[in-house]
Amino acid sequence: MIEFLDATKKFDDKVAVDNINLQIPTGSCFGLLGSNGAGKSTMLRMISGVYECDGGKVAVDGVDVYNNNSVKERIFFINDETIQFTTMTLKELKNFYKPYYPNFSDEIFDKLNAIIKLPEKRKLSTFSKGMKRQAVVIVGLACQTDYIMLDEAFDGLDPTMRIIVKKMIIDAMASRNLTAIISSHNLMEMSELCDRVALVHNGKIVFSNEVGSHDIIKIQTAFAQEVTTEMLIEQGIEVLHFDAKGSVCNIIIKGEIDEVRAKLDKFEPSFVDTIDLTLDEIFIYEMEGLGYDFDSIGE
Repeated sequence: MIEFLDATKKFDDKVAVDNINLQIPTGSCFGLLGSNGAGKSTMLRMISGVYECDGGKVAVDGVDVYNNNSVKERIFFINDETIQFTTMTLKELKNFYKPYYPNFSDEIFDKLNAIIKLPEKRKLSTFSKGMKRQAVVIVGLACQTDYIMLDEAFDGLDPTMRIIVKKMIIDAMASRNLTAIISSHNLMEMSELCDRVALVHNGKIVFSNEVGSHDIIKIQTAFAQEVTTEMLIEQGIEVLHFDAKGSVCNIIIKGEIDEVRAKLDKFEPSFVDTIDLTLDEIFIYEMEGLGYDFDSIGE
């Protein structure tokens, strides 16, 4: 597995990754969520050995990544920028990476490009943004590494190509136990593709859970008496969002459902229903709890 062990990365006086501890299990599709500047891209570069930790370490199967070629050849990092490849043709891009990855498969490369149909002799500078991303993805999958990382994985891809690239990644995970680590702002795609996600904020991990397993609860209830956010907090309930319409209240709460229900019983609710949250809602309410005001956007 990949582990962050008290890992810290600084740029001058800016702490980009702040004493993180995190495990990414082998064979999983792991999503990194967070606002711009949260530290996601820095974490991916630390995993790939581009950045050296200023404190702690990042390890693959217990071995430090930085300055370790035998570990790096097991990892392929797809940056969110492809400008460094624009002077190359697709064939030259393939031949550039091939010597660094002993398991590189021309057969897989040809098979994937037969699906996408990118021209091999045109320079990538003539490609669209989405085509450049496709080019690096098929080269990365042909390298047959144990780990592949995609920063803003589907940026620039049209809907059809998004489906094709996702299927390529899923097929590789199924056929050789590939571990995929993805950062993206598209939360719907993350919820469809990832089995685990972590939310990063100001260089720290807010949560790391299996998709569908979390401690944020959406409750719809009704009280005979007036109940306020302050009253709930006084009972030890961690309220992330409170909305009352008449006697009916929609409450977003952080905690275990049985404990929350026991505390709500003190207000004698007429009913208590729990409602499943989407990944989008979890992200929004966690960020609201950290001080983001989404209601003010667009005002």
